[in-house]
Order: sequence, then structure tokens, then C-alpha cells
Amino acid sequence: MKNLRTTKIGLGIVAATLVLSFSAYQQNDLPTINNDGNSKLRTVDHKAFKDGEKLEFRLHYGFVNAGTAKIEVNKLDKKIANREIYHIVGTGKTVGAFDWVFKVRDRYETFLDVEGVFPWMFVRDINEGGYKKKQKYQFAQSKKTVETHKGEVYETPEGIQDMLSSFFYARTLDYSKAKKGEVFTIWTFVDEEVWPLKIRYMGEDKVKVGGTYYNALKFHPVTQKGRIFDKEEDVSFWVSNDGNKIPLMIEAKILIGAVKAELTNAEGLAHPLSIAKK
Repeated sequence: MKNLRTTKIGLGIVAATLVLSFSAYQQNDLPTINNDGNSKLRTVDHKAFKDGEKLEFRLHYGFVNAGTAKIEVNKLDKKIANREIYHIVGTGKTVGAFDWVFKVRDRYETFLDVEGVFPWMFVRDINEGGYKKKQKYQFAQSKKTVETHKGEVYETPEGIQDMLSSFFYARTLDYSKAKKGEVFTIWTFVDEEVWPLKIRYMGEDKVKVGGTYYNALKFHPVTQKGRIFDKEEDVSFWVSNDGNKIPLMIEAKILIGAVKAELTNAEGLAHPLSIAKK
């Protein structure tokens, strides 16, 4: 029983690291938000991703195929505060035996400002082994506040991210001059709390995914003492060392092995993937 529980936790951590989930939101439900004119909304100069990008992953425990995940980027034909918006959806689900042992049906959505790479709205609908949770956050970026689906309003730092948009913002950062061990902090609104999401840069690396070697950048999420994983090294992830910076592989070490997520398909990328020599 303990081993099974550990495996479930490992799968959950991998899914959370990918920032994936399950629920649909209609374009006509977009919030009407106007810039109050007192704050200039930021612009992030980047070419890391574009309309039409689709990433697919396979989650597995040892040699067992445990689940699949997908992230899709589409530009909407509607605007918020007169700014263009990406509708980004991440979904994840268990498959095979894991589907009846610990069924997961998750979906996350973010409505991302194209110019500023910050969210205007975030929707989360998850079902993980019977644990269900729904959230909707509306971000008033010029006022530096977030309103929850319960009507609660929280003050936030400028450019606050959500669980899914933080991944896309991280892809726009410049790691070319980063030193090994350097920590990058992204302020994120998670579960009604402003949270410093921290990742530690571990340098350039090569990683084999699906029989192909890729040039990669390696990171560890900075963990807090008392959490499931005591050591940062227990969770590692590799992103492509090119203009895309997409996740190639995520690995979480547990007591009885490791849980992995690997990229299986990438479409609509802004740049070619950097293939490495063996």
C-alpha cells in the first residue's frame, strides 16, 4: 500500500511539474477588463512560442505507460483590454491499469497576454483519484489584483503568473549567461496564495528522448523542507537548448524507482529543435 501511494504521489508531482489539467471555457465567458491608465502594461520581447504550438507527452512509471498529457496554444479572435490573447490549454489523463487504480482527468487553461506574457484569466478543473477541484481566477494586471471564483480579491506583485502561464513566461527568460546553481524566481498565484516559484539552473546537458539526443538545459525546482521531496535532485527537468525551450523530459525519483514524462510530439514550434550528437 505504501509503494502504491508513493507511485501516485510521484505521478502527481510529474503532472504538476508539467502544469497540466481538464475543463472547457468558452470565449464568450472572457472577462471584460480595461486598463485603468495608471499602470503601463509590460511588453516581453520574445519568440519562444507562437499560435498553433502543440506539445504531447507520455507519463510512465518504470516500463509501465501511466498517462498522457498535452499543451496547446491558440490565438483568440477576441481581445482583453484591447490586447491580443493566447488561449492555452493543458490536459492530462491516466491510461491503462493506472486509469482504474488512480484515475486522473485534469485540465488547466490560461488566457495569456500575447505582448506581456501574463495571464488575464486562469481556469482549473481537476479530478485526481476522486479528489476534485475547480478554480477560476481573473487577473486585473494594471491594478495588481486577482479575484477568485468566490469573489475574494488578493493583492499581487506586478506581472503575477498562474500555474500554467508561469511555464510559458519561464520560456521567455534568457539563460545564456546564467551560472550553474543560479535560482530564477517567478511569482505565481496558486491556491489563493502568492507563491515564489523557484527553479535552479544546473547548466547545459544532453538528454535522450524517444531515441533522439537533444541539446538541453537542466533545472531543479527549488523545494522546501518538509515537502514530499527533501532534495532538489529528486525532481529534474530538461528543456530544449534552443529558441523554444520546451520540456523534453521530467523525472521524479521516488522510493521504488522513478516517474518520468517525455515529449512524444511537438508541432507548430517557433524554432527547430536542437538535435545533439550522441
